[in-house]
Amino acid sequence: MSLWSTLVAPFSEYAFMRSALVACMALAVASGPLGTLLLLRRMGLVGDVLSHAVMPGAAIGFTLAGSSLAVLSAGGLVTGIAVVAFMILGTRFGAQREDSSLAAFYFASIGLGVLIVSLRGTNLDLMHVLLGTVLAIDVQALVLIVAVASVVVAVLALIFRPIALQSFDPAFLRTMGGSDSAYRAIFLVLVVLDLVAGFQAFGTLLAGVPLLLPAAAARCWAQRIGPLVGLSIGFGMAAGYVGLLVSYHLNVPSGPAIACAAALVYAVSALVPASRALVAAFNATRAT
Repeated sequence: MSLWSTLVAPFSEYAFMRSALVACMALAVASGPLGTLLLLRRMGLVGDVLSHAVMPGAAIGFTLAGSSLAVLSAGGLVTGIAVVAFMILGTRFGAQREDSSLAAFYFASIGLGVLIVSLRGTNLDLMHVLLGTVLAIDVQALVLIVAVASVVVAVLALIFRPIALQSFDPAFLRTMGGSDSAYRAIFLVLVVLDLVAGFQAFGTLLAGVPLLLPAAAARCWAQRIGPLVGLSIGFGMAAGYVGLLVSYHLNVPSGPAIACAAALVYAVSALVPASRALVAAFNATRAT
C-alpha cells in the first residue's frame, strides 16, 4: 500500500471525505483561539458544560422538525445562550458558586436532552444527537459550519485584544474602561456558536473535543498567546486529518476516532515536556 493510497486517496476519491475534512479544518480554525482563551481563563469546564447545553434545544428541534439542520441548530443556539445567561445571572446574584451551577447545568442538559429524543426518536436518532456523523456532513451542513466558523473568527479578530487582556488581567481591562461582563458574555456566546457548529459533526458528547483538547496540548509547548493559538489550530487540524484516515481505513466511527487522535496529541504533548524536565533534573542531580 503506497503513501498516496493511505494518506491522500481517501480524500481525492470520495466527496464525503473531503466534506468531512473541510468541516474539521474550519472547526479547528475557529476552536483554536476560543479553546486557548477558555483554558487561559481556567474555564475548561464551562466549555464542556456549554457543549452539553446545546443538547436540549437540539432535541426539541428534533421532535418538532426531525433532522432539519436549521431547526436543530436554532434550538441548540437558543438553549446554549440561555444557559450562558442563567450562568452569569446565577453566579452574580445567586447564592451558589459557579462550579455548583455548572454541575447542575451539565447533568440537567444531558438528562433532559436524552429524555426528549427518547420520547420520539429511535436509538439511532439518539446516537446521532450524542455522537454526530462527521462523514455524513452534506453541503448544507458544511456551509453552516464554515459560515459559523467565519463569523467566530471575524468577531474574535475585532475584539481579540480586550478579550485576551481580560483572560490575563480583568482588573486592568476595567481600569482602561472596558466592560468586563460585556466581553465575557460576547466570548461565551462565541463559544456557544462554535459548539453549535461542532454539534453538526461531533454530536453533543464530543462537540467540545476540537475546542479543548488541541488547546490543552498547545499549552504544553508554548506560553505566549500567539504560539498557543497557532499550535492549537495546527493540532486540531492534525487530529481531524488523522482521525478521518483512521476511521476510513479501520472502518470505525469518525467522531470517536478524531477524539482519540486529539487525545493522543495531548498525551504526547504532556509526556514529552515532562520527560525532558525529568532528564534535566536527573542531569542536574548528577552534576552536583
